[in-house]
Amino acid sequence: MSVRQALLALLEQGPMYGYQLRSEFERRTGSTWPLNVGQVYTTLTRLERDGLVAEDGADGEGHVIYRVTDAGRDEVATWFTTPVERTQPPRDELAIKLALAVTVPGVDVGGVIQQQRSATMSALQDYTRLKRARPTDLADPADMAWSLVLDSLVFAAEAEVRWLDHCEARLRRAQLERADAPTASTTATTGAKEATR
Repeated sequence: MSVRQALLALLEQGPMYGYQLRSEFERRTGSTWPLNVGQVYTTLTRLERDGLVAEDGADGEGHVIYRVTDAGRDEVATWFTTPVERTQPPRDELAIKLALAVTVPGVDVGGVIQQQRSATMSALQDYTRLKRARPTDLADPADMAWSLVLDSLVFAAEAEVRWLDHCEARLRRAQLERADAPTASTTATTGAKEATR
């Protein structure tokens, strides 16, 4: 997730200070990815350093207000028109966990899969309840944004359950193949006996 570009996109709507940006970000994404206000201000400092935002005075309470610069607008336009790269997939903790679990002796890989499936199914049920509990007003852009983010979470959870099912089936198949395959020493002994006949 690019907090940098998201904050620039929000600043295109008008000047804001850090807490406002955090609130707007969370409102538009349904609080799915809560931002630490420190992260917001650190990002604003970097954006200012890079010439993408500039200070625009302060409000009555002394909050520094930021506005997007022309270079910042250009960066937002590029962000919106550039596809998200899939050539460098993000590190997926679950994929890493299962990859290591199958190679570390003594790990109950089936148990790891079952626990994750239960947790993912629980999350999927929570997302589904949220969708039912909060009908979407398609005319309201904030409602639409929240709904799209929630749909993304539902689809990702469904895909994860399918992937876990796939992993479990492959592990079962591998266990059966190992059980059916003659051991190397048995094969060698059988081959030697046949050679002496």
